[in-house]
Amino acid sequence: MRLLVLVIPVLFLTSCDTARQHKVALGTLERDRIAHATAASEVIIAQPFPQGSTVKKGAVLVRLDDTLQKVQISKAEAELAQAAANLDKLRNGARAEELAAATAKVTGARAVLAESEAQYARLSSLVRQNITSKGELDKALSARDVAKANLNAAQEELRTLINGTRAEDLRAAKGKVDAAAAALAGEKKRLADLSVVAAADGILDDLPWKVGERPPAGTPLAVVLAGNAPFARVYVPEPYRVKIKTGSTLTVHVDGLDVPITGQVRWISAEPAFTPYYALNQAERARLMFLAEVQLPDNQAHLPDGVPAQVDLP
Repeated sequence: MRLLVLVIPVLFLTSCDTARQHKVALGTLERDRIAHATAASEVIIAQPFPQGSTVKKGAVLVRLDDTLQKVQISKAEAELAQAAANLDKLRNGARAEELAAATAKVTGARAVLAESEAQYARLSSLVRQNITSKGELDKALSARDVAKANLNAAQEELRTLINGTRAEDLRAAKGKVDAAAAALAGEKKRLADLSVVAAADGILDDLPWKVGERPPAGTPLAVVLAGNAPFARVYVPEPYRVKIKTGSTLTVHVDGLDVPITGQVRWISAEPAFTPYYALNQAERARLMFLAEVQLPDNQAHLPDGVPAQVDLP
């Protein structure tokens, strides 16, 4: 084991020296890996594509059970309808039947008050004549006061119907409608998330869970290798870093292919992959490596990931 630990750095340094001497950057073919997950923990009910399939952006990769989520959507729709109906009621104001009923209530309360006042006046006269007791007069006074209060209440109710809804009440009702609409949109988004769709064109590389299983929320349910053709992920020796930039055209050699491929640098790191340059002398800095990605053309989409590749350096 100790011998193996010593051999690995030697082999890596040897490969770096070889790359520097022969003006090549070494690496492998790769594709961007997109892990598709969902925020819900539901049972997987369908996986329309098998592993290894070529999929298009928007294709459904995994379907989760949506029974409970559809119930939540129905509830949210009902709450939105209720809030909207209440807002319409406030905007439309009182109906003619409600105004007529309120007016009749005022008329009845006014008649009751008139009768109470007449009864109070009659008993007041009888008390002065010592024909009836003071207690009967007090009851009449109380009845008159109750009749006055009822008339005032009926008049205020009628006034409220005539004047209509206050602006503050309308704004509050509109806020409830907006809140219910937002809640419904959130529930619909959760329903959509139960269908895991491909975020980009590519190859369905892995389906970690099977139909019938219930993965935890946030767990990747499908992994897609994005893009048509792979890119060469290579390590550029430090002496050649200044000669390469994003967009540079380089020649790529892939193991197993006799004809080289022309690729384009889509990204190169601004930081070295290993020891910081300021900690090294000039000789040691030559061993620094900068990670780069060289995109192959679309006509190389058939090439698999993991194959060794090397890039000719300028």
